[in-house]
Amino acid sequence: MTDRQKVLNVGIDLGTSRSAISASNGQRHVVESYVGWPVDMVARKVLKRSVLIGSDAVENRTMLDLHRPLERGLVKEGSKKDLDAVRQLLNHLLELAGIDLEAKKRPSVRAVVGVPAEAMRVNKQQLRSTLEGAVDSLMIVSEPFAVAYGLDALLHSLIVDIGAGTSDFCIMRGHFPTEEDQRTLVAAGDSIDENLLKLVQEHHPEAQVSVYMVREWKEKHGFVGKPQGRVKVTVPVKGTPTEIDITDDLRSACESIVEPLVETMLDLLPRVDPEFQAKVRNNVILSGGCSLLSGLRPALQDGLDPIGGGNIQSVKDAVFAGAEGCLAIALDAEDEDWDRLVS
Repeated sequence: MTDRQKVLNVGIDLGTSRSAISASNGQRHVVESYVGWPVDMVARKVLKRSVLIGSDAVENRTMLDLHRPLERGLVKEGSKKDLDAVRQLLNHLLELAGIDLEAKKRPSVRAVVGVPAEAMRVNKQQLRSTLEGAVDSLMIVSEPFAVAYGLDALLHSLIVDIGAGTSDFCIMRGHFPTEEDQRTLVAAGDSIDENLLKLVQEHHPEAQVSVYMVREWKEKHGFVGKPQGRVKVTVPVKGTPTEIDITDDLRSACESIVEPLVETMLDLLPRVDPEFQAKVRNNVILSGGCSLLSGLRPALQDGLDPIGGGNIQSVKDAVFAGAEGCLAIALDAEDEDWDRLVS
């Protein structure tokens, strides 16, 4: 085998709602960031599995001790169960990519993992500990930087990565971004879900609604601006399936993230060297699952008008942009760029 064949490079976008992996062997997979264990012997008998991950965990959640272990894109602190859930999730992604974690002989695995832009050092250390033994070398980077790298948008650009737990901003100046170049907001997909659930419960108090239901409505019908039509959904009301109109509530919840996103762009862009500001504001790139909300891109672009306008474009593949960027970093990285996780 050649040295290149002995090494498997992987890029992982570790997300609050969904996590994706792209590998140098061509494998690409995405899973929902949920892990669950059967709650009792009855559940174990029904499920016939010791742990469920991804959509299987969500669909069988009534029988599970269910964990969504990534809070705002970071490993939850103070919970051994959540740490174990992150380990299960990461190992599952690696196995989907074709890595036999039990094999005595396997390729050396080099992993680049994307995390929110302002991930604290303690969380990075938790991530390193979680991946120890599963990968041989590790690099942890910010998610918007990974997107920029994968798109080769490394100079005079602003990446806005809108996920479930956080929205992350990164100005690219042709080198690794500094803390001053990046921002993280909690105005993102989860905050939309919370607002939508609250509004629906307020306006339809007899309707039985869960956060899983409103998340599905947002992902299927979410929009900013003028609706293309009324959004009606069916929910139980005292046990009877009943149609309700959630158009106004959905619009209000989705638009709740627009102002903080615009304010952060307007704060970051003037920090660019004055001769390059026009280039950057005309090279703003949206990524992340919530960037797919209908009408969001033009609403954010309109928000740049007070500083002379700009141009915002969206990535072609919001699901894998982060993981593909992490993989590109892995393929380009020199030996000295990696943390070694094996003795």
